[in-house]
Amino acid sequence: MNVLRIISIISIGIGFLSAIIILINILAGNKQHMMIMNFVWPITGLYAGPLALLAYYTIGKRTTHKMMTAMKEKHMEMKKPFWQSVVNGALHCGSGCIIGDIIAESLLLIFPVVLLGSKLYSSWMIDFIFAFVIGIIFQYYAIKPMKKMSSVEALKAALKADALSLTSWQIGMYGGMAIATFLIFKHSLEPSTFLFWFVMQFAMLLGFITAYPVNWWLIKKGIKEAM
Repeated sequence: MNVLRIISIISIGIGFLSAIIILINILAGNKQHMMIMNFVWPITGLYAGPLALLAYYTIGKRTTHKMMTAMKEKHMEMKKPFWQSVVNGALHCGSGCIIGDIIAESLLLIFPVVLLGSKLYSSWMIDFIFAFVIGIIFQYYAIKPMKKMSSVEALKAALKADALSLTSWQIGMYGGMAIATFLIFKHSLEPSTFLFWFVMQFAMLLGFITAYPVNWWLIKKGIKEAM
């Protein structure tokens, strides 16, 4: 077992451990005020590891259902720094992306698809479709509880709010995967290996970096709800 494979396994293990720690904390009476964030935070732990723990204990712990309900009963309003709302918006978007990518890559291992003569480009196209659809579903379940909308209206609002955000995240993520695939590992990345998912962890962090300014703009313009 080479050093890089060991590092990959350790990093992925830390991601799973971080996700479990967050999930246990949520289930131990700290459920998020927004239902969908109960999924977002543990999913973030899978790729961001200790950074996800830091974000959760800095931001997520301040928006539990218990805390928000208590403040509402006291007629108090939670004043959250704008950057924290942007972080929530970007992470929410990224969680849909990573679930979509995991599902797509797992299916492609079982049912290989080649489009335009390239297995790699085919996987990226299918990844994007899955990530986009699941990301919109995540946004739908963020918007619908906040506003009195029909299902169709909520879906349209989700598309308007998150289409650009999801695309900006995928640009960063694909950029990271492209650098690793073409420049560092010379096409040796396969989704059946630990190395692939180790690289994906870093690519997802790049996705956050490219999605953050877009989410800042979307929320500032009122196109996307502050979370």
